[in-house]
Amino acid sequence: MKNNNVRLKEKLAKHGKDIFISKHVEIKYPELVEIGSHIAIDSGFKCTVQMKLGDYVHIAPDVVVIGGKKGYLELGHFTGIAAGSKIVCGSENYVEGGLIGPTIPEKFRNLIIKPVIFENFVVVGVNCSVMPGVILREGSVIGANSVVTKNTEPWTVYVGSPARPIRQRDKVTALKYAKELGY
Repeated sequence: MKNNNVRLKEKLAKHGKDIFISKHVEIKYPELVEIGSHIAIDSGFKCTVQMKLGDYVHIAPDVVVIGGKKGYLELGHFTGIAAGSKIVCGSENYVEGGLIGPTIPEKFRNLIIKPVIFENFVVVGVNCSVMPGVILREGSVIGANSVVTKNTEPWTVYVGSPARPIRQRDKVTALKYAKELGY
């Protein structure tokens, strides 16, 4: 085990080996979190949702995942979230009425709670936002400062707000290296 947050790791529903979790990580519901092997979760990560991480996952500093106990985030193998990004698994519907705010009882709010899924080989750049219900398809890359509001296409690079495709990504080498690691 690496030098990390041993107490938090012991509270997780499930975890693999070779895991680094900074002592400055906040996971609100660790009993609803499963993580694989070869994981690095850096300082400032905050998570308020259920979460499942595959193998070879990196979550950089100051990443925030929100959505409450009913929210859900899944990161496949060989995925990453760069510094400062926000993953929104649950939010208020600000347009269609209801009261707004976490201190308001749920029956008076109009919530949008939808899982966010990163398939294998997905990377999200610095300071991105991913909105509820988005599926980032295998091999997608999201450029810095982008806002993802819709599902992506496999092995495609996206940039902008809202994120739009700009080019295809070569998958041959990534798949070859993953195979060498046993995937």
